[in-house]
Amino acid sequence: MSSYISAENINLTFRPKNREAVTALSEFNIDIEQGQFVSIVGPSGCGKSTFLNVLLGLIPPNTGVMSVNGRTVTGPGTDRAMVFQEFGLLPWRTVAHNVELGLELQGVAKGPRRETCQGFIEMVGLTGFENHYPHELSGGMKQRVGLARALASDPDVLLMDEPFAALDAQTRDIMQAELLRIWHEAKKTVLFVTHQIEEAVYLSDHVIVMTKRPGRTKKLVPIDLPRPRDYEMRVSPRFNELKLEIWNELKDELSAGGDENSGHA
Repeated sequence: MSSYISAENINLTFRPKNREAVTALSEFNIDIEQGQFVSIVGPSGCGKSTFLNVLLGLIPPNTGVMSVNGRTVTGPGTDRAMVFQEFGLLPWRTVAHNVELGLELQGVAKGPRRETCQGFIEMVGLTGFENHYPHELSGGMKQRVGLARALASDPDVLLMDEPFAALDAQTRDIMQAELLRIWHEAKKTVLFVTHQIEEAVYLSDHVIVMTKRPGRTKKLVPIDLPRPRDYEMRVSPRFNELKLEIWNELKDELSAGGDENSGHA
Protein backbone atom coordinates (compact mmCIF):
# COMPACT_ATOMS: atom_id res chain seq x y z
CA MET A 1 0.00 0.00 0.00
CA SER A 2 1.12 3.57 -0.61
CA SER A 3 2.12 5.88 2.22
CA TYR A 4 -0.68 7.98 3.74
CA ILE A 5 1.45 9.94 6.22
CA SER A 6 4.98 10.68 5.08
CA ALA A 7 7.86 12.47 6.76
CA GLU A 8 10.81 12.93 4.42
CA ASN A 9 14.12 14.10 5.89
CA ILE A 10 12.52 16.36 8.50
CA ASN A 11 15.05 18.62 10.21
CA LEU A 12 14.09 21.06 12.95
CA THR A 13 16.34 23.24 15.08
CA PHE A 14 15.07 25.66 17.72
CA ARG A 15 17.11 28.84 18.10
CA PRO A 16 15.87 30.64 21.23
CA LYS A 17 17.17 34.14 21.82
CA ASN A 18 20.32 34.27 23.96
CA ARG A 19 20.39 30.48 24.29
CA GLU A 20 22.16 27.65 22.53
CA ALA A 21 20.38 26.20 19.50
CA VAL A 22 18.65 22.85 20.06
CA THR A 23 18.24 20.38 17.21
CA ALA A 24 15.05 18.46 17.96
CA LEU A 25 14.71 16.36 14.79
CA SER A 26 17.38 15.34 12.29
CA GLU A 27 16.72 13.47 9.03
CA PHE A 28 13.49 12.10 10.50
CA ASN A 29 11.64 9.75 8.15
CA ILE A 30 8.45 7.71 8.48
CA ASP A 31 5.78 6.24 6.19
CA ILE A 32 2.40 5.22 7.62
CA GLU A 33 -0.49 3.56 5.83
CA GLN A 34 -4.05 4.82 6.13
CA GLY A 35 -6.05 3.39 9.02
CA GLN A 36 -3.04 2.16 10.98
CA PHE A 37 -2.45 2.64 14.69
CA VAL A 38 1.20 3.61 15.16
CA SER A 39 2.90 4.37 18.47
CA ILE A 40 6.10 6.36 18.99
CA VAL A 41 8.49 5.62 21.86
CA GLY A 42 11.84 7.17 22.68
CA PRO A 43 13.87 8.88 25.39
CA SER A 44 12.52 12.01 27.05
CA GLY A 45 13.49 15.04 24.99
CA CYS A 46 14.00 13.09 21.75
CA GLY A 47 11.40 15.03 19.75
CA LYS A 48 8.31 12.79 19.93
CA SER A 49 5.90 15.59 20.82
CA THR A 50 7.74 17.98 18.53
CA PHE A 51 7.12 15.64 15.61
CA LEU A 52 3.39 15.55 16.40
CA ASN A 53 3.37 19.35 16.32
CA VAL A 54 5.11 19.30 12.93
CA LEU A 55 2.49 16.87 11.63
CA LEU A 56 -0.30 18.96 13.15
CA GLY A 57 1.09 21.97 11.27
CA LEU A 58 1.91 24.05 14.34
CA ILE A 59 5.70 23.98 13.83
CA PRO A 60 7.21 24.13 10.33
CA PRO A 61 10.40 22.09 9.81
CA ASN A 62 13.57 23.87 8.71
CA THR A 63 13.95 21.38 5.87
CA GLY A 64 12.13 18.28 4.69
CA VAL A 65 8.56 17.53 3.64
CA MET A 66 5.66 16.48 5.85
CA SER A 67 2.63 15.23 3.92
CA VAL A 68 -0.78 13.66 4.59
CA ASN A 69 -2.65 11.89 1.80
CA GLY A 70 -0.30 13.35 -0.79
CA ARG A 71 -0.73 16.96 0.40
CA THR A 72 2.16 18.87 1.96
CA VAL A 73 1.44 20.06 5.50
CA THR A 74 1.77 23.86 5.57
CA GLY A 75 -0.30 24.59 8.68
CA PRO A 76 -3.15 23.26 10.83
CA GLY A 77 -6.09 21.65 9.06
CA THR A 78 -9.36 19.91 9.84
CA ASP A 79 -7.91 16.62 8.55
CA ARG A 80 -5.75 16.38 11.73
CA ALA A 81 -6.68 16.64 15.41
CA MET A 82 -4.73 16.31 18.68
CA VAL A 83 -5.62 14.75 22.03
CA PHE A 84 -3.37 16.03 24.81
CA GLN A 85 -2.27 14.62 28.16
CA GLU A 86 -3.58 17.70 29.99
CA PHE A 87 -7.20 17.21 28.77
CA GLY A 88 -7.48 20.89 27.70
CA LEU A 89 -11.15 21.22 28.66
CA LEU A 90 -12.72 24.63 29.25
CA PRO A 91 -13.94 24.58 32.87
CA TRP A 92 -16.90 26.90 32.23
CA ARG A 93 -18.32 24.67 29.48
CA THR A 94 -20.28 21.46 29.97
CA VAL A 95 -19.26 18.14 28.46
CA ALA A 96 -21.53 18.74 25.47
CA HIS A 97 -20.28 22.28 24.93
CA ASN A 98 -16.63 21.18 25.21
CA VAL A 99 -17.20 18.48 22.60
CA GLU A 100 -18.92 20.99 20.32
CA LEU A 101 -16.11 23.55 20.53
CA GLY A 102 -14.27 22.61 17.33
CA LEU A 103 -17.42 22.58 15.22
CA GLU A 104 -18.56 25.84 16.82
CA LEU A 105 -15.28 27.50 15.83
CA GLN A 106 -15.78 26.18 12.29
CA GLY A 107 -19.14 27.95 12.15
CA VAL A 108 -21.34 24.85 12.15
CA ALA A 109 -24.91 25.69 13.16
CA LYS A 110 -26.08 24.73 16.65
CA GLY A 111 -28.54 22.02 15.60
CA PRO A 112 -26.23 20.01 13.32
CA ARG A 113 -23.24 20.31 15.65
CA ARG A 114 -25.32 19.20 18.66
CA GLU A 115 -26.53 16.15 16.74
CA THR A 116 -23.03 15.29 15.51
CA CYS A 117 -21.44 15.67 18.93
CA GLN A 118 -24.09 13.62 20.69
CA GLY A 119 -23.06 10.66 18.56
CA PHE A 120 -19.45 10.96 19.70
CA ILE A 121 -20.47 11.47 23.34
CA GLU A 122 -22.28 8.15 23.04
CA MET A 123 -19.28 6.56 21.30
CA VAL A 124 -16.93 7.41 24.20
CA GLY A 125 -19.41 6.22 26.82
CA LEU A 126 -20.49 9.55 28.34
CA THR A 127 -24.22 9.43 27.67
CA GLY A 128 -25.95 11.05 30.65
CA PHE A 129 -23.00 13.34 31.43
CA GLU A 130 -23.69 15.93 28.72
CA ASN A 131 -24.52 18.68 31.23
CA HIS A 132 -21.72 17.95 33.69
CA TYR A 133 -18.74 20.29 34.06
CA PRO A 134 -15.09 19.16 33.97
CA HIS A 135 -14.64 19.50 37.75
CA GLU A 136 -17.39 16.90 38.18
CA LEU A 137 -15.56 14.28 36.09
CA SER A 138 -12.83 11.76 36.82
CA GLY A 139 -9.55 11.84 34.90
CA GLY A 140 -10.65 9.04 32.61
CA MET A 141 -13.94 10.79 31.86
CA LYS A 142 -12.13 14.05 31.08
CA GLN A 143 -9.93 12.22 28.59
CA ARG A 144 -13.04 10.72 26.99
CA VAL A 145 -14.38 14.26 26.52
CA GLY A 146 -11.11 15.29 24.87
CA LEU A 147 -11.27 12.29 22.57
CA ALA A 148 -14.90 12.99 21.63
CA ARG A 149 -14.03 16.62 20.90
CA ALA A 150 -11.20 15.58 18.58
CA LEU A 151 -13.36 13.01 16.77
CA ALA A 152 -16.29 15.41 16.36
CA SER A 153 -14.38 17.41 13.74
CA ASP A 154 -14.07 14.19 11.70
CA PRO A 155 -10.28 14.32 11.19
CA ASP A 156 -8.57 11.73 9.04
CA VAL A 157 -5.60 11.60 11.43
CA LEU A 158 -5.80 11.51 15.23
CA LEU A 159 -2.64 12.52 17.10
CA MET A 160 -2.38 11.52 20.76
CA ASP A 161 0.40 12.90 22.98
CA GLU A 162 0.66 10.66 26.07
CA PRO A 163 -3.10 10.94 26.61
CA PHE A 164 -3.22 8.43 29.48
CA ALA A 165 -0.06 9.45 31.35
CA ALA A 166 -1.96 11.26 34.12
CA LEU A 167 -4.35 8.36 34.78
CA ASP A 168 -4.01 5.67 37.45
CA ALA A 169 -3.05 2.18 36.27
CA GLN A 170 -6.55 0.67 36.34
CA THR A 171 -8.14 3.62 34.53
CA ARG A 172 -5.32 3.55 32.00
CA ASP A 173 -6.00 -0.12 31.20
CA ILE A 174 -9.70 0.63 30.74
CA MET A 175 -8.98 3.60 28.48
CA GLN A 176 -6.59 1.57 26.33
CA ALA A 177 -9.33 -0.98 25.65
CA GLU A 178 -11.85 1.80 25.01
CA LEU A 179 -9.47 3.54 22.61
CA LEU A 180 -9.10 0.37 20.54
CA ARG A 181 -12.88 0.01 20.39
CA ILE A 182 -13.31 3.64 19.32
CA TRP A 183 -10.47 3.40 16.79
CA HIS A 184 -12.14 0.35 15.24
CA GLU A 185 -15.49 2.18 15.02
CA ALA A 186 -14.14 5.54 13.83
CA LYS A 187 -11.60 4.08 11.37
CA LYS A 188 -8.99 6.82 11.84
CA THR A 189 -5.24 6.80 11.34
CA VAL A 190 -3.69 7.21 14.81
CA LEU A 191 -0.23 8.34 15.93
CA PHE A 192 0.19 7.76 19.65
CA VAL A 193 3.13 9.00 21.75
CA THR A 194 3.86 7.03 24.92
CA HIS A 195 6.68 6.21 27.33
CA GLN A 196 5.10 2.83 28.10
CA ILE A 197 6.40 -0.02 25.90
CA GLU A 198 3.59 -2.35 27.01
CA GLU A 199 0.99 0.24 26.06
CA ALA A 200 2.61 0.71 22.64
CA VAL A 201 2.64 -3.02 21.91
CA TYR A 202 -0.94 -3.54 23.10
CA LEU A 203 -2.40 -0.74 20.97
CA SER A 204 -0.36 -0.67 17.80
CA ASP A 205 0.12 -2.07 14.32
CA HIS A 206 3.68 -0.68 14.34
CA VAL A 207 5.92 0.97 16.94
CA ILE A 208 8.44 3.62 15.93
CA VAL A 209 11.53 3.67 18.16
CA MET A 210 13.31 7.03 18.15
CA THR A 211 16.91 7.82 18.98
CA LYS A 212 17.98 10.27 21.64
CA ARG A 213 17.99 13.92 20.59
CA PRO A 214 18.27 14.90 17.84
CA GLY A 215 15.43 12.53 17.12
CA ARG A 216 15.63 10.09 14.23
CA THR A 217 13.74 6.91 13.44
CA LYS A 218 15.88 4.10 14.82
CA LYS A 219 13.56 1.20 13.99
CA LEU A 220 10.00 0.47 12.90
CA VAL A 221 8.79 -2.62 14.77
CA PRO A 222 5.76 -4.45 13.27
CA ILE A 223 3.35 -5.70 15.94
CA ASP A 224 2.17 -9.03 14.55
CA LEU A 225 -0.46 -9.72 17.22
CA PRO A 226 -4.00 -10.61 16.16
CA ARG A 227 -6.92 -8.24 16.59
CA PRO A 228 -9.12 -7.72 18.46
CA ARG A 229 -6.69 -7.41 21.36
CA ASP A 230 -7.59 -8.43 24.91
CA TYR A 231 -5.96 -8.03 28.31
CA GLU A 232 -4.86 -11.68 28.48
CA MET A 233 -2.72 -11.11 25.39
CA ARG A 234 -0.30 -9.13 27.56
CA VAL A 235 0.99 -12.34 29.16
CA SER A 236 1.46 -14.21 25.87
CA PRO A 237 5.00 -15.20 24.82
CA ARG A 238 4.83 -13.17 21.59
CA PHE A 239 3.68 -10.04 23.42
CA ASN A 240 6.68 -10.24 25.74
CA GLU A 241 9.04 -10.96 22.84
CA LEU A 242 7.89 -7.73 21.19
CA LYS A 243 8.31 -5.77 24.43
CA LEU A 244 11.87 -7.09 24.73
CA GLU A 245 12.67 -6.28 21.10
CA ILE A 246 11.56 -2.67 21.58
CA TRP A 247 13.37 -2.40 24.91
CA ASN A 248 16.60 -3.65 23.35
CA GLU A 249 16.34 -0.93 20.69
CA LEU A 250 15.54 1.72 23.28
CA LYS A 251 17.89 0.96 26.15
CA ASP A 252 21.07 2.20 24.45
CA GLU A 253 19.35 5.51 23.70
CA LEU A 254 18.18 5.80 27.31
CA SER A 255 21.63 5.06 28.72
CA ALA A 256 22.99 7.97 26.70
CA GLY A 257 20.39 10.17 28.40
CA GLY A 258 17.71 12.41 26.96
CA ASP A 259 17.19 15.94 28.22
CA GLU A 260 14.22 15.75 30.60
CA ASN A 261 13.94 19.52 30.68
CA SER A 262 14.40 20.30 27.02
CA GLY A 263 10.74 21.11 26.44
CA HIS A 264 10.94 19.29 23.12
CA ALA A 265 9.79 15.79 24.06
